[in-house]
Formats: sequence, C-alpha cells, structure tokens
Amino acid sequence: MQKLLENYNSILLLLLGITIGSIVGLFFPDSIPFIKPLGDIFLNLLFVSIIPLIFFAISSSIANLESDKQLSKIIYWMTTVFVITIAIAAVATIFGLWIYPVTAIANDAPVDNSLLADTNQNWGDRMVSFFTVGEFSELLSREHILAFVLFSVLVGVATRRSGEAGKTFVSFLNAGNEVMKNLLIIVMKFGPIGLGAYFAYQVHTLGPELFGFYAKPLGFYYVFGIVFFFVFYSLYAYIANGRLGISSYWKNNITPSLTALSTCSSLATLPANLASAKKMGIPNNIASVVIPLGNTLYKNGSSISSIVKIYVAFAILDWNFFEPTTLITAVGITILVSMVAGGIPNGGFIGEMLMISVYGLPNEAIPAVMIIGALVDPLATVLNATGDTVASMLVTRFSGAKFEIEEHNG
Repeated sequence: MQKLLENYNSILLLLLGITIGSIVGLFFPDSIPFIKPLGDIFLNLLFVSIIPLIFFAISSSIANLESDKQLSKIIYWMTTVFVITIAIAAVATIFGLWIYPVTAIANDAPVDNSLLADTNQNWGDRMVSFFTVGEFSELLSREHILAFVLFSVLVGVATRRSGEAGKTFVSFLNAGNEVMKNLLIIVMKFGPIGLGAYFAYQVHTLGPELFGFYAKPLGFYYVFGIVFFFVFYSLYAYIANGRLGISSYWKNNITPSLTALSTCSSLATLPANLASAKKMGIPNNIASVVIPLGNTLYKNGSSISSIVKIYVAFAILDWNFFEPTTLITAVGITILVSMVAGGIPNGGFIGEMLMISVYGLPNEAIPAVMIIGALVDPLATVLNATGDTVASMLVTRFSGAKFEIEEHNG
C-alpha cells in the first residue's frame, strides 16, 4: 500500500487539487477572481519553461542520432501515423453522426469579427509565417512554436554534421536537456495548486453554457470524444506494444490528461507528455521529435470537432451532410485544418473560413460553429495533447525501434 501511494502520490495530489477546484468553481464563484491568478502563475511557469525545453529536447535528441537515415525514418512514420489516424478520427465521427444524428439550434450570439479579420491573409504569406520568422527574437514566442521546433531540428542536424568539432556543443545540449527536465519536475510540484485553481475557473466559466441551445451537438461531442479517447487510444497502444502498451499508456497518461483538461492548452501539456513518454518506454530520440511536432501538427480532438462543426452548419441550413462529395471534402478539410491551423494564431478560425470558401456557406452559419468550437475545447485539448504520446508509440512500433518499458516500469 505504501509503495502504491509513493508511485501515485503526484497524481493523487493533482486529483485532490482538481476536485477542490471543481467544488470552488461550482459553489464559490465569487472567489474565482482571487483564485485564478494562482492558475495563471503556474501556467506561465510552464510556458516560459517550454521554449528551452523544446530546444534542448529536440536538438540533443537529433544530435545523438546515429544517422540521417534514422531521422528520415522517424519523420516518415510520424507523417504517416498523423495523416492516417486524423483521417480515422474524421471518418469515425461521420459514422457516429450517421448513427446518432443531432440537430443544432442557431444562436444570434455575437462573434468577435476582429478574429475573423486575421484570416484575410493570403495562404502564401500564411505558410511563410507558419514555418519561419523574420527575426531570431520572434522564435522565442509561443505564437511561432512550429518555426521554433523546425529551428531546433536544424540545430540538431547541423550539430551532427559538425563531427568532432561539434562534440562540445553536443555535451552542452545533453546537459541542457537534463537541466530542463529537472526544472519541469520543480514546476510540476506546484501542479495541484495551479491546476486546481485553473480548473475552478474552467468549471465556473463553461459549466452553465453546456446546457443551452447546443446541448445535443455538445452532448454528442463529449460522449463520442470520451469513447474515442478510451477505445481508439487503447487500440493504438495495443497495436504499438500489445497489452503492455495499453497498461503503460494509461498508467502514465493521467497527469498529461489532467493538465490538458485543466488548462485547455496543448502547449502547457507538452512537458508532462515528454516526461510520461519516458515512463511509457518510448525511445527519447522518437519522443523528442514526434511529441513537440505533434503538439502543433497532430490534433484528433480538432479532427472530431471539425466534422461536428461542418455537420452543424449543414443542419442549420437544412443541407444534406451525408452526400458522398460533401463527406470526402469534409475529411480533406479536417486533415488540412488539424495539421496546419494549429501553428497559426487564432488558427481554429481557419476551419470556419475554409468551410465558407469550399462549401459556399452563408456567414450566418458561422457564429454557431464558432461557439461549439469554444465549448468543446476542454475535451478537444485532452484528445489533441494526449494523442501525441500514443502517436509516438505507433512511430516506435512501425520504425522498428524498441520500447524501453522494462527499464522504466520494472
């Protein structure tokens, strides 16, 4: 019993903090303005740790790879896993809506048009800002996280190609990686308080809105999303490493799931994912590449919500969603939005604009789907963030690498 408590001590404390936060959010709403700053402080500590953590994790991992062929294999299988599983999420959602159709009720709630204005930028300029920045200092912003990830990859590749002259720099990267891991451990000590405070805010803010006009589509998303979370992620873990894969995934996925649910931020969950990946036995060279890239490019929750949004828009307009061309186009939009929009500020609105241009939707259908997008965010973040580790497990399996599960869970 004592050993069990030692192993799950941090998780139990997180659950206690979140439980207390939920109670406070429900029954003591006047205290939220005083409690939320505690959550913001914790979240800010995570965010300022993420940039150096990503740099050292990715660069040191690539610098220590044996060959360029090994990196190419990881990137190939990562891309394959991302595209196929995002498409699976989209098709499964379509099938779920066909079995259990839901009807949305349009709402005249105002929409922030300043956010929509950002989408007027042409796609060429958007791709340039997606992958690169004009000044080095801009790399250190969370708004340009994919550009920073790609920069870290290039630093790792350049270090490997420097040979003997780069050995000192490799030692620096390895040391920095260890230092940032220990910084994460220190920051997570404040997790129960920080996540509890933020969860109180989430319950207080979103709770009443979940039972309004959007109850049916939201009910579908949350029920389907939870089933998808447990069934499909368990299936992926089994494909990756059999029954041991399932047990190691769920045993070590609790902290990332709670972090994602509390913060509604995939980026804030990234450090917890990297720490959990090691305990799952995922090789460091795979986890350090797939998880940071997946944080931007791999979003199962967004895939499911994209299909639900398109379905709701068609339902509002009384159009036939289940026409074959519409369904194929919906899957294509979903893959594009899930893998591209994540790295763009206000990227979630790219999906709405893409829907308008592809399907010729009238503007009055857009506020409803934007509201749905906001209300499904907690579960969508859990699906987006925790999918990165199970994707890393699949990449480990298909790339021919070996799990180190005995070392970390023995």
